Amino acid sequence: MSQLFTPIKLGPVVLPNRIVIAPMCQYSAIEGKATEWHTIHLGQLAFSGSGLLIVEATAVEPEGRISPGDLGLWNDETEQALATTIQAVKKYSAMPLGIQLAHAGRKASMPAPWQPGPAVTPENGGWQPVAPSAIPFDKHSAQPKELTQERIASIIASFAHSAKRADKLGFEVIEIHAAHGYLLHEFLSPISNHREDEYGGSLENRMRLMLEVFSAIRKVLPENKAVGVRISASDWVENGWDLQQSLILCHKLKELGCDYIHVSSGGLSAQQHIPLSPNYQVPFARKIKAEVGMPTIAVGLITEPEQAEAIIATGEADMVALARGILYNPHWPWHAAAALGAQVSVPKQYWRSQPHRVKGLFTED
Repeated sequence: MSQLFTPIKLGPVVLPNRIVIAPMCQYSAIEGKATEWHTIHLGQLAFSGSGLLIVEATAVEPEGRISPGDLGLWNDETEQALATTIQAVKKYSAMPLGIQLAHAGRKASMPAPWQPGPAVTPENGGWQPVAPSAIPFDKHSAQPKELTQERIASIIASFAHSAKRADKLGFEVIEIHAAHGYLLHEFLSPISNHREDEYGGSLENRMRLMLEVFSAIRKVLPENKAVGVRISASDWVENGWDLQQSLILCHKLKELGCDYIHVSSGGLSAQQHIPLSPNYQVPFARKIKAEVGMPTIAVGLITEPEQAEAIIATGEADMVALARGILYNPHWPWHAAAALGAQVSVPKQYWRSQPHRVKGLFTED
């Protein structure tokens, strides 16, 4: 039996298999509001047969967007726009849905990746980025404003308010974005956090905001919803955030009731040196799974069904996530199931597409 296609529980939520669609920004929202693009995009992915679909990084306040085109969930208008999309997706797919709640911090107010250039100025629809310390990400980024403790408190409240809206929309899984150099990661790393108050300095202080955000979200959600965290396990920079600090953070999150850890890396510093190769981030997930005992999602250059199967079968991680690979091939789980002798849930309208050489591939939700 294929281990990739066995069910797994994330806290109270049961996933039909171990394939996760990672959050992927589309830069196609209007003032934070989802558009028809999101309905088409997410609808396509919801027919993929994956075990979980996590909606892209969704800002908890306008200033928390990476770009002016980022999705948001901070008021009634953004909630209603996303509701239209989610209702359409859920009408035709039983796939569990998650949403990644985020704040971009000092990496905010940037153009979409297909429009490279410097930070978007307020005169052109941008805004003032904020950060733990007034240190820009790179020469193309705006100088961020150091957050006061009052603003930190308001951002924690914004995460909780967005989580309540996500619950109302019917998301089964809430993922907190603490990776890739965005605000929560910025507080964790000594490279970007030079504060001298209770949110900076020691590891305990640098973890404080992450743990407070998690606690605030867990408090407002019912018990039948799962809450997880995406982290960068390493900055890939000397004297930055690293695996040992990640392990301590994961132990703390487990104590607070975290249901899973989504393990990525990098994104905090332009000085990073990442040794890219297949499975290059999997050892981080393996170490966290072994030492913390919390379900882990491995991600990063996982492209082949046999590769994903081996990660699960050998216990290196509990789930694998695909991002760019599933954009390129939205039916990747279909092909994986065919290659591994498994079954995958597919709408009846597509059953006739099953190849003659493959028997019993498709099943219904």
